[in-house]
Amino acid sequence: MRFLLIPFWIIWRIWFYVLIAIPILVMFPFLLISIAREKWYPYFFVMARIWAKFVLFGMGFYYRVTKDQEPQAGQSYMFIANHTSMTDIMLMLAIVRNPFVFVGKKELANIPLFGFFYKRTCILVDRSSSKSRMAVFNRAQKRLEQGLSICIFPEGGVPDDESVILAPFKDGAFRLALEHQIPIVPISFYDNKKRLSYTFFSGSPGRMRARIHPFILCETTTADKNSVRLLREQAFRLLHHDLSVNT
Repeated sequence: MRFLLIPFWIIWRIWFYVLIAIPILVMFPFLLISIAREKWYPYFFVMARIWAKFVLFGMGFYYRVTKDQEPQAGQSYMFIANHTSMTDIMLMLAIVRNPFVFVGKKELANIPLFGFFYKRTCILVDRSSSKSRMAVFNRAQKRLEQGLSICIFPEGGVPDDESVILAPFKDGAFRLALEHQIPIVPISFYDNKKRLSYTFFSGSPGRMRARIHPFILCETTTADKNSVRLLREQAFRLLHHDLSVNT
């Protein structure tokens, strides 16, 4: 039976990349204008949300969001979520209205068309380079000073073992949150791996559930190693428990 689905999955994956490209091509002139100046980023963000919803609905995905706490307009946050799918970027854009900037791996900049805007609007990190990681903090600080929020998938990538519920978190998101005294917004993505994982021959249309948890506040103003560790462990426990129960 699984063998018979292989043609469907091949078409499915091709269709995904077609959907990524269509709105970018349609909005291309407006996207170019929106990235001409950093202060125009909120306009780019609006179009990015349209792009994300177009891709999700075009793939036959419909999302349902539970909000334990609502992010407030004009407030900066550190958004974090588990990372299991290529659709995590789209779902994050679809459910969060506060303009934010992704911190992501530089390899995604190599994707045709998508990568052109990705490398000009996101904060790229080479995790093998300590110099690159330091540059991330400098760029993130500039964005936060502009009143934007930051989004990081703190696992640092998708776990190689798909049976792993949640890989250990990196420090970056929590150090930034402490240094800038911004709330951390933990978000659970329950179904993204089922809908479209990084395993090529997999996926199907259907529901995508997400939950925005109560914010985690920075209770100390120091970003020393112990404070970062405690904040990181608190966020990890919250998401790991929730995902264990609901996936």
